[in-house]
Amino acid sequence: MTKPPLTIYLAAPRGFCAGVDRAIKIVEMALQKWGAPVYVRHEIVHNKFVVDDLREKGAVFVEELDECPLDRPVIFSAHGVPKSVPAEAARREMVYVDATCPLVSKVHIEAARHHENGLQMIMIGHEGHPETIGTMGQLPEGEVLLVETVDDIAKVEVRDPDQLAFVTQTTLSLDDTADIVAALKERFPNIVGPHKEDICYATTNRQEAVKEMAPKADAMLVVGAPNSSNSKRLVEVGARAGCEYAQLVQRATDIDWRALEGIATLGITAGASAPEILVNEVIDAFRDRYDVTVELVETAKENVEFKVPRVLRVPA
Repeated sequence: MTKPPLTIYLAAPRGFCAGVDRAIKIVEMALQKWGAPVYVRHEIVHNKFVVDDLREKGAVFVEELDECPLDRPVIFSAHGVPKSVPAEAARREMVYVDATCPLVSKVHIEAARHHENGLQMIMIGHEGHPETIGTMGQLPEGEVLLVETVDDIAKVEVRDPDQLAFVTQTTLSLDDTADIVAALKERFPNIVGPHKEDICYATTNRQEAVKEMAPKADAMLVVGAPNSSNSKRLVEVGARAGCEYAQLVQRATDIDWRALEGIATLGITAGASAPEILVNEVIDAFRDRYDVTVELVETAKENVEFKVPRVLRVPA
């Protein structure tokens, strides 16, 4: 029986960003340097496949420092942590390595600088997301106010409308954030913004590739985890850019084949914490059922690389 033809549009860039790459490398190098177990506070990145792989190598994932023994190293996740966490680790005299993405650290530094200048911060982000918790935790209670939507702007109560600055979570939708920023500037004309966009290059690039791909795809799959902010944003961007069926899948076993019946074109991308092996697994699952042609939709080239912390580059 002949297989129906299917054109797969494969987004580029997709998958791992430099911050995720660095965070995984930090855990692997820590295991090489200190041996197992190495403790990791929160999932190092939001991807079950990656976390399970590191767990098999000897990483132990915990939510809080008090779950870590004092005599083993602990690593802080790529999303960043409140200031109180490294302070507590230092107080306990623990060996710790900070795997916070340098682009998230840039937002932390920005927030601290504005605070020193007497400005109250407004953060555009998702409540409860570890990156938001980490960024808000850089400053004293009440100094960072969270807004998630345009509607939140009207309700936010500030100390002084002329002494404000804003920062954003690095993994948000570019279009949604632009609308929120516009509403902020309308209500608070003197609000100070970041020197350079807080939304990271990888989030931006992946969303732009999806915008290019979505209008010509009958359906679109984003390979990523349900707790991955940037992956969920890719689904939303795809739907908004004209793709009628856009879905998040963790891996090939999650594909809803009935929903895809009759498609002739399919867009595939991956969130910044999804490894390429899972993308290939999804493409192979389609090859089993279709006569597949893969076309690359490339909107940018990435060559960003972040160094791992010095403590891992020197011998034990």
